[in-house]
Amino acid sequence: MISIVIPILNEADTIEELLFHLIDNASLQNIQEIIVVDGGSTDGSQEIVENLDLKVRLIHSKKGRARQMNIGASVAKGEILYFLHADSFPPTHYDKHIIDEVKQNNQAGCFRLTFDNNHWWLRMASWLTQFSWRACRGGDQSQFITKALFEDIGGFDEGFTIYEDNILINELYKRKEFVVINKKIKTSDRLYQRHGVFKLQFHFWTIYVKKWFGASAEDLHAYYIKHIA
Repeated sequence: MISIVIPILNEADTIEELLFHLIDNASLQNIQEIIVVDGGSTDGSQEIVENLDLKVRLIHSKKGRARQMNIGASVAKGEILYFLHADSFPPTHYDKHIIDEVKQNNQAGCFRLTFDNNHWWLRMASWLTQFSWRACRGGDQSQFITKALFEDIGGFDEGFTIYEDNILINELYKRKEFVVINKKIKTSDRLYQRHGVFKLQFHFWTIYVKKWFGASAEDLHAYYIKHIA
């Protein structure tokens, strides 16, 4: 059984569509629960979740995606955790694809990525996500992981305000516990629309290189606040 954990902060534009998408594209007998962890939304996101006629659990938390996902995981009852961004829509039968991998003893992984934008650079970036290269990974691809492995690692590192997905992925690669499912999750291009494709990609690369050379969580967050947030 899969527990889906979605951290949100002011996601009124997408959260309702995502929740219906998750229900419409899975076999519900495979879904233990959907847990939405709100970090203090002020745009009506909480009310949208509460007013939907769906069996979705809303939890309140302090802001911070790593903290929010850890809190969601701590109350999850499923044997498999599936962490998902609020603007990313997994493929049809995503539940079956995840369970099939776990049955093959692949305890963690993600989907390939595609954007809701046909820009040639984003199409190329999407194409690269089919490969197992560490540099091609990111939180928008979503993350499934058995609860046992997640707890053994210690969850997401709450010292990182950004890049928390990548820190967990790094640990999974070290343990050789990562697989890329050859199905595409579609994610929003909203940050690329806001900043421009090449400018935003430059900033993402800069953060990646800074971490490679040992930048602290505080340094990465400061750069993100200055150039992206």
